Amino acid sequence: MSKYTVEVKLQAVERYLSGKESYKTIAESIGAAKSLVITWVKLFEAQGEKGFKKGYTSYSSEFKLDVLNFMNETGASPRETASTFNITSPSTVYQWEQLLKTGGLDALEPKKKGRPSMKKETKNIESQKPIQAEVSVEALQAKIKHLEMENAYLKKLNTLVQLQEKITNKIKAQVIFELKEQYEIVDLVKVAGIPRSTYYYWENRLDPIDKYESVKEAIKQIFHEHKGRYGYRRITKELKKCGFTHDPKTINRLMNEIGLKCMVRMKKYRSYKGNIGNIAPNVLQRDFKADKMNQKWVTDVTEFHLFGEKRYLSPVLDLCNSEILAYKVMNRPVYQLVGDMLDEAVQRLQPGDEVILHSDQGWHYQMRKYQKTLQEHQITQSMSRKGNCLDNAVIENFFGLLKSELLYLQEFESMAHFEKELEEYIEYYHHKRMKAKLEDLSPVEYRTQILEAA
Repeated sequence: MSKYTVEVKLQAVERYLSGKESYKTIAESIGAAKSLVITWVKLFEAQGEKGFKKGYTSYSSEFKLDVLNFMNETGASPRETASTFNITSPSTVYQWEQLLKTGGLDALEPKKKGRPSMKKETKNIESQKPIQAEVSVEALQAKIKHLEMENAYLKKLNTLVQLQEKITNKIKAQVIFELKEQYEIVDLVKVAGIPRSTYYYWENRLDPIDKYESVKEAIKQIFHEHKGRYGYRRITKELKKCGFTHDPKTINRLMNEIGLKCMVRMKKYRSYKGNIGNIAPNVLQRDFKADKMNQKWVTDVTEFHLFGEKRYLSPVLDLCNSEILAYKVMNRPVYQLVGDMLDEAVQRLQPGDEVILHSDQGWHYQMRKYQKTLQEHQITQSMSRKGNCLDNAVIENFFGLLKSELLYLQEFESMAHFEKELEEYIEYYHHKRMKAKLEDLSPVEYRTQILEAA
């Protein structure tokens, strides 16, 4: 396989993220495989430029097991897992997975590098000849017992690792504690690779009853209920509703112990194609606060690329409670995508409402038909400044959440499956997902509270 410099990789990533070229086009232009370009993009999105800098690549068995447990728990693909942990090739993760299945934990132990000395090996063989002839029955029995002890240790360790997610000195000490009636502690600590003092330290602290057991179960339930979209801060708030009052740092530590964490967010589709119609002034001026419903709306278009197909989402969001008032999904970014969404959104207007609808300078929003619809419903049009995504930060934030909590968190069987999950996510976002700025309520709960107080 050809070697590519860091500069070539970064240029390929920048070309793809610009949205003007596909993986296939970029790969053909530099003579690389399409899958390799995809790996570079995923690695850059997860690690940035540092992901392309070669580092120390001798991985410990504990690290390999952490990687495989992460992939198993989150359902991530080998490519996504490799990008998350800054591993050069997804095939490396796949090889570790096969080694664990066929050879167990021993197969994950790193092999010693370099060619062994032939002279030394010959010397060892010659020196062993007279010793092997004089091996006693007691020595063989001791060797068998030692192998039985290693086997028993690894079996118990493997069981605990599957439950606790990763190997720690505490887990090693717990295994030794359970086997000390059958074998000597001095032998067990050698197999475990920890000092006796470390074992005795943990032995004095081993408690058969985990005081955080019920909290951990509640954390797992909340985490999986929200499909991994909640971090430790939101989980802490959900736990308070269940009667658990723990510091967020404690919840963060417990989540790390059981291997639970959120995913990252990615880029978006750009619809700007220059001036093809009238450009509206920036009326909103980044004032994203709204005291009541139907006062300030924001909208934009984002792209999803799966199974060799594309889908485009056009939502309109109310800045009062961050609720998606209407949305449309189509396989092409034509005007109907925005037009149908707008027709549905204006049905939410009440007599006397004076709305500002803010967007970027995308070509859909410059169309005469779009602007005429706004005028018919007395809606003031507002547009971001050219190339300034911060002017429409709220809808950008929604797209970031949507992609990190749905697109990059789940595996989909087909595009139809993705569209179904997208619909369910928006329903979840409306009714269940808490937002800090909404007093830890969901958008619908907050809207209900406003209406009751009015």
